[in-house]
Amino acid sequence: MKVADFLTLIRIILTPVLVFFLFMPIPHKQWFAAGIFILAALTDGLDGYVARARNESSDFGKSFDPLADKILIGAALISLCKLGKVNIWAVVLILGREILITILRSVAGKKGISVGAGIWGKIKTVTQIIAIVMIILSLPGAGLILNIAVFFTVFSGLDYLIKWRVIFSSKKD
Repeated sequence: MKVADFLTLIRIILTPVLVFFLFMPIPHKQWFAAGIFILAALTDGLDGYVARARNESSDFGKSFDPLADKILIGAALISLCKLGKVNIWAVVLILGREILITILRSVAGKKGISVGAGIWGKIKTVTQIIAIVMIILSLPGAGLILNIAVFFTVFSGLDYLIKWRVIFSSKKD
């Protein structure tokens, strides 16, 4: 297994561990959960870097890297919502955007078009990660950062739809 693929797999494996710590009635669970989430989030950037540096692109990585991100962020947000720390509307907007963009990429792929991550998508990811860590640790300003993350989530989704609207047109090229 390639190193980049292993890092992606680690992110998927760490997700249930994160959820476990979020719900366990143990002292300092928020620190364990935040540490696991940060470690998993770091593998997101690291796997792409390693794949590029070692020229180790793989079908597994192309398919599972974006899925691993959605699993991690989705599980964290749904868990935090269940714990009463995140409002359902934020979860719906964030996960709705992820589903929409996944569909867009799938349709584009069937048409032979590659839809890469743009700068707004990267900003969205960073703000979501920061917000989730702050919420797990109950830090002041976590709600504001989550609202900023939701803004960038919606904005980046609209940006993708506008840039790639040709994918949904019925015209044949």
